[in-house]
Order: sequence, then C-alpha cells, then structure tokens
Amino acid sequence: RYECRRKVVNDLQDGGYLVSVADYEHSVGQCYRCQTVIEPIISRQWFVKMKNLAGPAMEAVKDGRIRIYPDNWEKTYFEWMNNVRDWCISRQIWWGHRIPVWTCRKCDELMVEVEDPTACAACGSSDIQQAEDVLDTWFSSALWPFSTMGWPEETQTLKKFYPTSCLITGFDILFFWVARMIMMGMKFMDDVPFREVYIHALVRDAEGHKMSKSRGNVIDPLVMIDRFGADAFRYTLAAFAAMGRDIKLAEDRIEGYRHFINKIWNASGLVLRYVDGFREEEILNPPLPDAQHNRWILSRLSQVIISVTNSLDTYRFNETANLIYQFFWHEFCDWYLELAKPSFYGEAGESALRETSLTAAHVLEAVLRLMHPIVPFITEEIWQRLPMEGESIMLAPFPMAGEDGINPEVEEVANVIMDVTTAIRNLRTELEVQPSQRVPATVLCHDKKMAAVLSANAADIIRLAGLEGLEIIEKGEKPADVSINIVRGMEVFIRPDTRVDVEAETLRLGRALQKASAELEKVECKLQNPQFIRKAPGEVVEKNRNTRDELNLQILKLKQNMERLNA
Repeated sequence: RYECRRKVVNDLQDGGYLVSVADYEHSVGQCYRCQTVIEPIISRQWFVKMKNLAGPAMEAVKDGRIRIYPDNWEKTYFEWMNNVRDWCISRQIWWGHRIPVWTCRKCDELMVEVEDPTACAACGSSDIQQAEDVLDTWFSSALWPFSTMGWPEETQTLKKFYPTSCLITGFDILFFWVARMIMMGMKFMDDVPFREVYIHALVRDAEGHKMSKSRGNVIDPLVMIDRFGADAFRYTLAAFAAMGRDIKLAEDRIEGYRHFINKIWNASGLVLRYVDGFREEEILNPPLPDAQHNRWILSRLSQVIISVTNSLDTYRFNETANLIYQFFWHEFCDWYLELAKPSFYGEAGESALRETSLTAAHVLEAVLRLMHPIVPFITEEIWQRLPMEGESIMLAPFPMAGEDGINPEVEEVANVIMDVTTAIRNLRTELEVQPSQRVPATVLCHDKKMAAVLSANAADIIRLAGLEGLEIIEKGEKPADVSINIVRGMEVFIRPDTRVDVEAETLRLGRALQKASAELEKVECKLQNPQFIRKAPGEVVEKNRNTRDELNLQILKLKQNMERLNA
C-alpha cells in the first residue's frame, strides 16, 4: 500500500495534476495485537437489526425476570440498549463460524441457508460459493445458553438447564455478551437465559492500578498459589470481593490469609484428637449440651450459618468470608477452645469431656462445610479425618439453621465473660504485667443479676485472665492502690505486686476519657439529627440511645476515678 501511494503521487506529478505536498496530522488507528496501521475501506458487511431485539431484553430486566448485581449496572445496561445500533456480525479473520451465505457466480443471487445449498435458488446453477467471512465471536457466544444443549431440538437437557439460575461475569462484557445472550434467548427461546447476573470485581494491583504486562505489575496466580497455597489465594479474593468495588491485591494480604489457613489446620488438629468413637449421626445431631460454653458456641454457629447463607444469596462474598473468619478465629479458636480446654484435659470429668468433644466436632464439621466453597482443599482434607460416611465434603449438604437455634440469653452470658476478661487483659497489658504473673482482681457490680453471672463463671475468668483470684462486690468502698477499667457499667480493678504509678494511671484514664468523649460526641450528633431519627430503623435509634447512656456512665466513672487518684 505504501508503494501504491508513491506511484499515485508520481502519476499525478507526471500528469501535471499535483498542486502541492504537505504533512497532514491526524489520528492513525493501529491493530491492538500487531500494531499495524489500520485504514478504513468500504466493504460489504452483514448486520443484525437490533431495535426489535433490544425491546424484550430491556423489559426482562425492568420487570425483574432478570436481576443484575450490583443493581447500579442496570443503568449502564439500559443506556446501551436504548442507544443500540445495528450489529455488524461479519469478520474477516481466520477462525470462527463461517457465515451461512452463498453467492451464485452466474446470476449473483445471495442465499442465506441453514443447510448447505447445492444449487442457486434463482437460476439453478451449481456454481455457488460460500462467503469467506466468519461470524463475530460474540454472535456465536450469544447463542451459547441454548445452542450447547441441542437447540433447535427440544432436548431434555435444554428443558432442564434453560434458563439457568445465575451468570457471573465482568462489567466489560455486560453489553458484548450478557445483553446479547438475553436478546437471543428472548428471540429464539421466548424466555430469559438466566435469572440473575452477578458482575464481579476487577482485580487490580496494591495501588489500585489495572494489571498489565507493560506496567510490570501483573500478579501471577500460579506463582501466588505456589508460594501461599490455593486456599489462601482463594480466601483473599473472596474476602476482598465487595460488591461494586475492585480488588486491590497485594502479597501481604495473601500471606495474612495463609495464617488463617494454618489456624484452621491447627485448631482442627485439637478437635480431631477427641473424636474417636463418635458416629456420623452423633456429630451431625448432638444432644443439647449443659455447659455454658457449649450452648454458646452452638448458638453462635446457628447465627453464623444464617448470616453466611444470607450473604451468599445476595452475592456479598466478602461478607461471607469475613463472617466465617471472625467466627472461626475469634469465637471458635480464641474463646471457645480456650473455654473448652478444662473439659478436653479431663479436669471437668468424663461426661464434660464427651459433651465438649462432641460439640466441638459438630461445630468444626459444620464450619468446614460453610468454608468449602471458598477453601475446598483444606476442608476436604480435614473432613475426611472426621468419622463421616460420605464420599466427599463437596457432596454433603450446605449447613442449615433456624432462628430457634439462637439463644440470646446464653450469648449475653458469654459476652459478659468475654468483656470482663478482655478488660482485665487490657489492664495487664497497659501495666506491663508479665503473662506468668497472677494478680488479684475485683469487680464492682451494682447489678445483682450480672454479679450472679460473674460468680457462676468466675473460674473461667480467673483462668483466661491469668488471675490469682476474683472478688465480685455489689457495693462498698473502691479498693485503694489499684488500676481501674470500666466495662458494661462495672468497674474492674487489679492490684499488681508493685504500687500503681499514679501519674501513668492518670494518663491512661485520661486517654480512655478522651476516647469515650469522642465516641459520645459522634453518637450525640446522630441523635440530634432529625433525619436520622426519622429514617433510621427503630432498633438502630434505640441502640444509639443505649450507647449514649453507657458512654455517659463510663465518662462519669472515669472522672470519679481520676479524682480519687489525684486525691
């Protein structure tokens, strides 16, 4: 073509027709693969008229037969469909489905046929030739939901699987593929091809840039899997797959979830030591336990199953991953297994050992099934070590739970134990008390019911908080020469061997006062906003009012304790 240009210029010049030669700056298109300059050329192409196809496809989304998640992509969908143009479906490339068009070389008749013709429909000549062009890839792909299952024949497979439930795809092909599948489905099947469309996130680098070879910021999944394991990599992607947000992927995040996978393995190892002799039926349906910690973890399991199911049903995969993470690491491992250790070690008797072992096995087995869609490899390995009769965890039913499995009273008792234990641990940390050092503690609690809860569970608090002893008083003078923390309206005191540094303790209480005051200011701001009071759910408003009352009480007691120290 460049030689042709030179010859044309020479011919014009030789004929005396050339007036001038000048540079002309303009945008030159290039092939995205080989960077060859692309020049427009007038040619015969094949088009599909789109307006009539777009109407039913828009109605299917408007009337809810198809739902798009996140729903903000519906606006983009309608924008494209309302402004749809006729679709050029012919392509001049090597590979693809050849366009079913034949031309008669004798009379130039065009024939579009399903079956290969043998003669011209107009003149009867057998000298016919099929077009060289192939169909646009997206045209072939648009037929995929039904063409792969025997269409146009009404096969049993087609009846069973069309329409399907959900399509998961990227936003960049919402029009190229998703919209066209809907149009073709409505045209040829008179029904939608799927009920829901989930638009997944784009995985970017740690700074939020799109990955590309030219940038050199591509994170190779195979390298990450070799380094951290497939389960850790999968969990990372799930944990950051917030609906409508791209994923910023960094190696340190993947490494963090590898620690979680290790936690699953180690915690499971403890439970597996005590499952000998159990049958599958016992693990799946254990009797209602007596111990507080066992009843608590079963209640929490029911709640997390319900929450995880809801999050999966609405495609909030990051919430699914975070719910499981919080439950397994912070509730099952950090609290339940610690509370269960006296039973595991036989300190509470044979009956307690069996009850706790069975409860722990039941919870572990259910959580493995909850986790399995995200981390299939470690869950399969651990599940096979439980006395389960099934061939594979992937064939086991997904966990189910009802509201009747949740016990708010049992959970509240556990929350009191954990809050008081945490308050004492925080005091120990701030005062730099050595983990091995046992110190006495006192809780001043004016609520008789709360005091009874603490007394009944004092042994657990003493063990978990590393105490020498725990005194619960409902009234009386505050102990002298102690450090103080406030939780749930109760005052918690510990008395280390060394005397309290008044100046350091005053600073600590001052920081706590500053933090509580800042939190109170935020809550007050909400409660003074008429729109918040009017629009927020009643339980949310009430929760904020309760928080305000608790913070006011906490601030009052912090001020009193600071005054006592300074006196």
